[in-house]
Amino acid sequence: MRKLKSIAPLLAVALLWGQSLFAQASLPDFTDLVEEASPAVVNISTRQKMPERAVAGQPGLPDLEGLPPMFREFFERSIPQMPRNPGGRQREAQSLGSGFIISPDGYIMTNNHVVADADEIIVRLSDRSELEAKLIGADPRSDVALLKVEGKGLPVVRLGKADDLKVGEWVLAIGSPFGFDHSVTAGIVSAKGRNLPSDSYVPFIQTDVAINPGNSGGPLFNLQGEVVGINSQIFTRSGGFMGLSFAIPMEVAMQVADQLKADGKVTRGWLGVVIQEVNKDLAESFGLEKPAGALVAQVLEDGPADKGGLQVGDVILSLNGRPIIMSADLPHLVGGLKPGEKADLDIVRDGSRKKLSVTIGTLPEEGQELASAGSAQGGERSNNRLGVTVVELTAEQKKGLDLKGGVVVKEVLNGPAAMIGLRPGDVITHLNNQAIDSTSTFAKVAQELPKNRSVSMRVLRQGRASFITFKLAE
Repeated sequence: MRKLKSIAPLLAVALLWGQSLFAQASLPDFTDLVEEASPAVVNISTRQKMPERAVAGQPGLPDLEGLPPMFREFFERSIPQMPRNPGGRQREAQSLGSGFIISPDGYIMTNNHVVADADEIIVRLSDRSELEAKLIGADPRSDVALLKVEGKGLPVVRLGKADDLKVGEWVLAIGSPFGFDHSVTAGIVSAKGRNLPSDSYVPFIQTDVAINPGNSGGPLFNLQGEVVGINSQIFTRSGGFMGLSFAIPMEVAMQVADQLKADGKVTRGWLGVVIQEVNKDLAESFGLEKPAGALVAQVLEDGPADKGGLQVGDVILSLNGRPIIMSADLPHLVGGLKPGEKADLDIVRDGSRKKLSVTIGTLPEEGQELASAGSAQGGERSNNRLGVTVVELTAEQKKGLDLKGGVVVKEVLNGPAAMIGLRPGDVITHLNNQAIDSTSTFAKVAQELPKNRSVSMRVLRQGRASFITFKLAE
């Protein structure tokens, strides 16, 4: 017994030493990757002439002249009214970002927001030399930009596939956070195909790699040293890293870069529909086994979907054999198709499966919005058990909204309509999967609504259509 006690401390030390060796063996070693890849990662700064909008020392605006240039530039980008230089000279704004070289002759990829509105783009290489870059093209929708510097035999990164990434896999970023060149951070892939509210055409890679201002446009590497994404965004409430970073998959970025190189712009496929998510109640209302797919809330007149036979209320379950799990999956897939290509759709209509073939169109230029609906007035009234008063659409309103039928909410009383958020001026075009062409049809359908079962209603508000669901109690 005494002998056992005497060796107990040695056993404990050996156990801890073994655990330490195991932990070291299980963690990846990034040193070779960083040594190989770093020379192809660049720092990007831009200069833009800024108008004189404020005077240094103006109340409410800090005097930034005493700060080091790196921190002064960071604060200037965060302040809407930037102080000007002493003496009234117009100052140049500089933004810091990252990028990486993809060809020996000097093509560089970065984010659009790093170089947007720049009058001059300066690329600093790993040997500290600086080159002026030409903007070949930029795509705000994907936040990808392609630059070109004059050079031969430049170091390049190796490109990989984001599709091959697995959640939980180690990844590494190299960039210039706050201007600190070639800073390295590592983490894991925490999700794939992440959809962000402001981006419809990028299925982001989500990671917990520390990304901060200045990392934008830099590469995200897998353990094989291949670039699998472009670091683009972070989720933050503080302005700094909070554990959620988002990268553009390399397949998406290269599709954009190839088009920018060839044409200077990007052309995307377009279906011509407004869609929404299918939740549990909508799935029940439309006779689906589970919440999945993209619900067609609006079909744009003379668009590809309209010509291909898609209808309001259809639920798109797959495109060219690829399943639509979340509604945001559809824009990614459609946007990757070329205008003129055929798209085979699996849909559910009136509770039955159906196949359609649609010829993909060209996505309109950014900024072209749906026309807003005017306020409704006049017409015959109809009251019903939903607690809402509706009136007929005038011929002018139907023309302006491009509708063949529908009724307008004139007044919302206490009842189900108020609980689901209906407002005066909303246009109801469908109720319980039935088209509403008049107030009498609306009243009849409303009277026959089932109880204790999810019921759908299609509502047009300010030109935007969506389906909502509700249940009528006994």
